[in-house]
Amino acid sequence: MSDVARLAGVSIKTVSRVVNDEPAVHPDTAERVMAAIEQLGFRRNLGARNLRRGSTTGTIGLIVEDVGNPFYSELTRAVEKIATSFGRQVLTGSSDEDSGRERELALEFCSRRVDGILVVPAGMQHGYLVPEMRAGTPVVFIDRPAGDIVADTVLVDNIGGTVEAVTHLAAHGHRRIAFLADSPDIYTASERLRGFREGCARAGIRYDERLVIMRTPTEESVADSVRRLLDGPEAATAVIAGNNRVTVHLLRALAGTGRGRPALVSFDDFELADILDPPVTVIAHNVSALGEAAAELLFARLQGDQSAPRKVVLPVHLVARGSGEVRP
Repeated sequence: MSDVARLAGVSIKTVSRVVNDEPAVHPDTAERVMAAIEQLGFRRNLGARNLRRGSTTGTIGLIVEDVGNPFYSELTRAVEKIATSFGRQVLTGSSDEDSGRERELALEFCSRRVDGILVVPAGMQHGYLVPEMRAGTPVVFIDRPAGDIVADTVLVDNIGGTVEAVTHLAAHGHRRIAFLADSPDIYTASERLRGFREGCARAGIRYDERLVIMRTPTEESVADSVRRLLDGPEAATAVIAGNNRVTVHLLRALAGTGRGRPALVSFDDFELADILDPPVTVIAHNVSALGEAAAELLFARLQGDQSAPRKVVLPVHLVARGSGEVRP
């Protein structure tokens, strides 16, 4: 600011008034100051300014599993939309489904004095956040609840969605329905398994553990699962894929074998699902609504809402496109 003041021939106070859009600065003077700012590349330290004023740092933290996953990209965009409307910027990091990395990111954000944190949790231990919450930093969990603390949480109806998938496939004549999903240690995967079992019970289908495979989805692991589930006299005639990543790996594995595709329902929609042959039937939910609901809850806390922690569950719905309607 001293450099800008010298170049513009004004006082430091005048520079401060210009950069903070305060009144009582002559337009010619303001123009001279702005020209000096442009020439020197001056940038305000917003964090320092806000801390001096005793107000916020103007940022919130968002921790997701993988920003490269389109699901989390859409979620992040929705959070940014709400944050921008409240004059905040979003700092984002990927935990890579590593609880240690999640903790590292959360505490790093806290050390940067973010106003609040949104977390898609990777682990089940969140006591490390209690001191931050007691100090006034609100925390909202997205898509999965916290493991060992009570906090605001926004989820989707995982159980109801998988029940609907089983019901749909059973209505089209399937009795040998496989469930291929992520690791059972992940909340959404375990809840969707519960829904699968409940759906089988409602449809009068015997639950067969040989048709359930749950492990971290990679191209190789899903290809191996396809061979196990779809070969032999007791092969599955239909598959429910537990998330969009599993579905994409599954489709790639099927394309590589040249075999016919079984009936398929994917939990989570994904890009181009509607133009494949046949298009993929999905259990869809509004990812943007998930991010927006979580961000709105966070900003309600920042604005003084001190009510008891809330649990919000958003609905899902089946979108029939053709793959889930293939008969055995």
